[in-house]
Amino acid sequence: MRVLGLDYGDRTIGVAVSDGFGWTAQGLEVIKRSSDTEYKKSISRIAQWIKEYEVDTIVLGYPKNMDNTEGKRCEKTKLFQKQLEQAFPNIAVVLWDERMSTMAAERSLLEADMSRKKRKNVIDKMAAVHILQGYLDKKQNEKG
Repeated sequence: MRVLGLDYGDRTIGVAVSDGFGWTAQGLEVIKRSSDTEYKKSISRIAQWIKEYEVDTIVLGYPKNMDNTEGKRCEKTKLFQKQLEQAFPNIAVVLWDERMSTMAAERSLLEADMSRKKRKNVIDKMAAVHILQGYLDKKQNEKG
């Protein structure tokens, strides 16, 4: 079983998946959406990834503010979490603190000397990788 990582945004959802051992995260894609309340297409695409990779857990980035408070983005993320739980009742949906994930992804892409245009197309996928990798690392540390 694998873990799917999601970086949920108003217009995009970055998607990453773990390897079979639960050690590393790899980026899959960025799902583009027409609006922040459009769930059907996103859920359908996520269902394809769940089936293909035999996913048993979804890690959903939870965008707390830097002072640890919850704002409007958290409310929207919780609504999406409910959509995921309804669509996939047998899959755990875990909220994961995503503070700094987009900044870390941006830094990684800058270090790779990627152009601004290319960064824009992959930043959400890379943020999903950072979210998922943080979760996987914590799970590994708990085992050891």
